[in-house]
Amino acid sequence: MPTVRLENVAKIYKNSRRGVSATLEVDLTIRQGEFVFINGGRGAGKTTLAQLITGELEPDRGAVWLGGADLTHLPQSESAHLRDCIGAVSEDSGLNPSETLFKNLASGNHLEYLRDRLFHGARIEKALALVGLSGSGHRFARELTSSECRRAELARAIWRSPSILVLDGLTAHTDDDTVWDMLHLLTALNERGTTVILTTDGSYGSILNKRVIALREGKVESDSPRG
Repeated sequence: MPTVRLENVAKIYKNSRRGVSATLEVDLTIRQGEFVFINGGRGAGKTTLAQLITGELEPDRGAVWLGGADLTHLPQSESAHLRDCIGAVSEDSGLNPSETLFKNLASGNHLEYLRDRLFHGARIEKALALVGLSGSGHRFARELTSSECRRAELARAIWRSPSILVLDGLTAHTDDDTVWDMLHLLTALNERGTTVILTTDGSYGSILNKRVIALREGKVESDSPRG
């Protein structure tokens, strides 16, 4: 499992009227097998940081390393292959409301899924069961509550057993029971070696005695190894 390292990374958002409207400047390392909470209020840079790690965004300055590979200077084909080890949940729902959960979870992996439907079907069903949605593969995403949507998105992130999970806002718009169910599952996955990076504005990291990195105005304000 590769270490995640952001080396003097900066992301600058510009507004044509006001010039620079937001920045993120980060230098940090997340080691293999860590469970890390990224905390901060609205606009602190949590989502930008998550998107830099997953490769959805490229930094304006600095480098993002996955293991010994600098993703910002690799050919697209090679960086995409490395990022296959990352399972992600975005801040906004990525579920297609007009598709079943089965199709939503298999999306982006159609050819492999079709080659071995039974094998992948079993893995998808197992992931749905782990998040409390057993037997729900036939349901359409539009039929789900907001909490069930977050459970389904977590299932989509974990069903291929990635080495790293980057979960942006997973606990938002979710009832307390669902939050703690998901955190217990993530703790179990982490104990088996999965690196977990979770952005939140809650105090879950302190409660679970995990590493908490606090962002403020795009910079690391504090980095506590135990909440």
